[in-house]
Amino acid sequence: MSLRVAIVIPIYNHKDEIGATVARLTPHGLPIFIVDDGSDEATQTVLAELADRSSAQVSLLRLPVNGGKGAAVMAGLKAAHRAGFSHALQIDADGQHDAGDVPRFLDAARAAPDAIVLGRPVYDESVPKARLYGRYLTHVWVWIETLSFAIPDSMCGFRLYPLEPACALIDAVALPTRMDFDIEILVRLSWRALRFVTIPTRVTYAPGGLSHFDVVRDNVRISKSHTRLVAGMLARLPILLARKVLPRRSEGASGSANAGRWWRIAERGSRTGMRLLALSCRLFGMRATRLWLHPIVAYFLVTGRAARLESHRYFARLKDVSPEGTTPSPNWRSAYRHMLAFAEAGLDKLAAWTGRVAQDDVAFDDPSAFDALVASGKGALVIGAHLGNLEMSRALAVRGAHAKVTAVVYTEHARRFNSVLAGAHRDFASRMVEVADFGPETAMLMQQRIDAGELLVIVGDRVPAHEAGRVTQAPFLGADASFAQGPYVLAHALGCPVYLLFCLKERGRYRLYFEPFAERIQLPRRERSAHLAAHARRYAQRLEYYCRKAPFQWFNFFDFWARQNGGADGRR
Repeated sequence: MSLRVAIVIPIYNHKDEIGATVARLTPHGLPIFIVDDGSDEATQTVLAELADRSSAQVSLLRLPVNGGKGAAVMAGLKAAHRAGFSHALQIDADGQHDAGDVPRFLDAARAAPDAIVLGRPVYDESVPKARLYGRYLTHVWVWIETLSFAIPDSMCGFRLYPLEPACALIDAVALPTRMDFDIEILVRLSWRALRFVTIPTRVTYAPGGLSHFDVVRDNVRISKSHTRLVAGMLARLPILLARKVLPRRSEGASGSANAGRWWRIAERGSRTGMRLLALSCRLFGMRATRLWLHPIVAYFLVTGRAARLESHRYFARLKDVSPEGTTPSPNWRSAYRHMLAFAEAGLDKLAAWTGRVAQDDVAFDDPSAFDALVASGKGALVIGAHLGNLEMSRALAVRGAHAKVTAVVYTEHARRFNSVLAGAHRDFASRMVEVADFGPETAMLMQQRIDAGELLVIVGDRVPAHEAGRVTQAPFLGADASFAQGPYVLAHALGCPVYLLFCLKERGRYRLYFEPFAERIQLPRRERSAHLAAHARRYAQRLEYYCRKAPFQWFNFFDFWARQNGGADGRR
């Protein structure tokens, strides 16, 4: 995103300071909007002369009557937005702020163009102590109102706004127009999920400087503002808590930058938030905790545009290859149900590892293949998918001591959530092996486990996390998609039986589908590619079958059909 930044200076009767303030800002080469908030005639004369001298860089706006600092700032932001600027740097007219920090604000905005860049004051001995200590009461209230420490100082008049969200808020909400404006706009933008970046900046108070802060009236206004904001926070509490459980990730307007690159998509979850859900399970039970999932999912349905688009994409493909009326249409409702199923699956994983799922709640559709394998004492490679709840079967196997089941997972994936599960059961981490890719080293690592009769569970519907990862194209839901070669290469190296495993939630219970796939996978050198393609096609066919059986339970929220060079197949 290219930044077009203008400076907005609200002014009321600071005729003696404005000239020096503009002189310090002019070398940065940014257009300047000075908003005269109904100043006296002497100040108007100074401003008119200043605008005449610097007409190429300075634009002068005049409000007919004094409306307050908030009114002046809003007028300046809207004027800059109408003029085509993407960002506005607000700075007070009284010269308290260090104009030499302007490049630092611009650098921060380039690094995070969707964020609000806030000045965090660094005071010298000139600061009035009453003003300094009084600010901390507002800081505490702002931290309560946002349930966050992201805004360390909400009163500093040196800040940079992205204009699109700021002006959208100004048009939608009646913001205060006096000194309480600086506080309230930040809290309300925080509620709208904007990010904040802070820049330490020097603030000085000139002896005898003019201040428009009315100790009584403005403190009353600020108190009223905090009362409104606390009430607003309580009304938004489920959404604000949801953001703590599943904080946002960075994504472009369409998410295309990460198309086909699941490993670049940040895990949407904070360790603290997930542990709060785990605590809720212990204190209030699963049924009550499930209620929290609805506002959480609703929030991310609205804000998670990339995941929502991929859900729509998946259902559109599923609908194209399914009989009429058997598959949900791609819309907001289906995306909500899709995301809710994903959230419930995560909660069920936690329940399984903490013993809140009974053995009777999980049953095999046909246990004969699994029973025969366990009775043989052989190890096996079990290929699953991000379909249903593969973790459920592993947790119950560990807790019931029916078999030694180890998950083979890609490095760095879902670290936060896995750490919560690890705290739920001591055997979780010992039954999980992280790998970066499938190759000879991985095979050597796994051979001992196979020889000991363990079941190694991996997924076949996610490609390696390296650009050079080996993949095979196979038809899936009406189009070619990339499937990892790793499971079949690993099975060939281990020389063990291969099975497929899918664990679907049906009528409130989980049903395991355990199918023989190959007694042994052979990959002759001259026919290696053909054999890999054949195995990938068989796997894709079974995955498609179970996607049709449980359409809301396939959880690949990334562009599964994107080509590995980063391009997509064009379907949206």
